[in-house]
Amino acid sequence: MILITHLQKLFDGKSRVRALDDVNLHIRKGEMVSLVGPSGSGKSTLLNLIGTLDKPTGGEITLDGQRLSGLTDDQLTQVRRDKIGFIFQFFNLLPSLSCEENVSLPLHLRGWGRKQARDRAIELLDLVGLGKRVEHLPDELSGGERQRVAIARALSVYPPVLLADEPTGNLDTTTGADILGLVRDVHERLGATVLLVTHDRSVAESCPRTITLRDGHVVDDTVRAASR
Repeated sequence: MILITHLQKLFDGKSRVRALDDVNLHIRKGEMVSLVGPSGSGKSTLLNLIGTLDKPTGGEITLDGQRLSGLTDDQLTQVRRDKIGFIFQFFNLLPSLSCEENVSLPLHLRGWGRKQARDRAIELLDLVGLGKRVEHLPDELSGGERQRVAIARALSVYPPVLLADEPTGNLDTTTGADILGLVRDVHERLGATVLLVTHDRSVAESCPRTITLRDGHVVDDTVRAASR
């Protein structure tokens, strides 16, 4: 599903920063993988490159058999729209749209009818515990509630690839466990490939596979025995 070969990402400023250096990974279809490491290790950079939000300095990413380096900006936009669901650390909700409108927006972009998209958005908002906040604007919600709206939006199209940056980081323990359960449900029911950045050890260890980055390098790749 996701094949990464000799991936590099450099940032030039007062000094050159090598955020990723010769990263090679193969994430198979349907895997649920946690990505861990200290701050500055390259976790979010890697997630952004896989999600086509940024372009690598060198190397190649192949997503679902499609080489990303050969695609135009319009084609990359289509990949994001049709194949990738994002859960951002800082929500990235549109402030002028209600919860329902934020969640249904990706569906409208895929050509869903208004009622069908609204019904799906309301269903997802209810799943994340915001059934009574459908018409609220993001500014009327707490940080944890905004995160749940962002998660509902990411799940709206049942994406084959789900990229999550600290999805439980701003939530209390109980809500975080509920959200992780929702992500796992999408993974199990639909066979979605999930890559999840986290600093929470318990969240990381709940995934069957954990990849550890340090200073832009993969330093460990642990696959756990399946639970019985």
